[in-house]
Amino acid sequence: MSKNDAVRISALRESELGEAVRIVRLAFGTFLDLPDPMQFMGDRDLMTPRWRAPNTRVLGARIDGRLVGTNVITRWGSFGFFGPLTVLPELWDHGVAQRLLEGTVKILDGWKLRRSGLFTFAQSAKHVGLYNKFGFWPGYLTALMQHAPATNARGSNGSMPVLLSTLKKSQREEGIRACARLTNRIDNGLDLSDEIHAVLAQGVGDVVMIDSRLKLDGFAVCMTGPGSEGGAKTCYVKFGVVRGGNAADVRFDLLLDAIDRFAVSRGADVEAGVNLARRDAYTQMLAHGYKAMTQGVAMHRPYGNGFNRADVYAMDDWR
Repeated sequence: MSKNDAVRISALRESELGEAVRIVRLAFGTFLDLPDPMQFMGDRDLMTPRWRAPNTRVLGARIDGRLVGTNVITRWGSFGFFGPLTVLPELWDHGVAQRLLEGTVKILDGWKLRRSGLFTFAQSAKHVGLYNKFGFWPGYLTALMQHAPATNARGSNGSMPVLLSTLKKSQREEGIRACARLTNRIDNGLDLSDEIHAVLAQGVGDVVMIDSRLKLDGFAVCMTGPGSEGGAKTCYVKFGVVRGGNAADVRFDLLLDAIDRFAVSRGADVEAGVNLARRDAYTQMLAHGYKAMTQGVAMHRPYGNGFNRADVYAMDDWR
């Protein structure tokens, strides 16, 4: 029996979370040739908060009962994406990733999404080729960007932005519905409501909101703090968007300012991804002081741009 035949795929168990986190660090740290692979992403945790979220499924690959790989599948309404998909380095090129992908595609298909995607290493023909076999096609590059906001970072009227967690329960729920209406305008069915609920319920970040005349102009889901996807020193923007149309660029600047204010209040730098198909959003981020630290390629199933379009002012990160 080959190792591929011996691989069993099923849901990751809570008791396996520690080992899953270790595999993520070891796999990426090894691929990136870090001196100490286990230092990959420092205190950040890409697995535990996602495992606990209602809009995700986490698969584990096992050989003889031993966990050897994992993958996280996330749903944002009509759109889904997966990652990080990681396998123990000793079992690379033994078919484990392919078995995880088989299980992943079943889940994505079962959700009956309009579109799904992933972020992978643009320079790796092996990675792009593997995902291509499952119907994912490469599009534009996605830049992963960092920014150290000034301690006097300005916001609207010099004040803190509206934080969803500070609102009364009824106001929070209306705010979440407003976020869903905004995302639906840029891509039919795109909805981060479950993602937002998970962030607030777990206390692993907050949602920064900007508005005018009682209308939501934009929001950003920011992960930060111990045990979060951002860790203690990073404000990780998982998703951010502003209302399109006339003056969208002005609203995007206001959202970037608001994120700065929030990050400074947490003693953190900012990290955010932006697809280069969103040319104006990307150039505004550069002008704001963001710098690209690395880049990958967004892959879609079926082929198409989705909300990676020039008219969309959004940030997101599908890692």
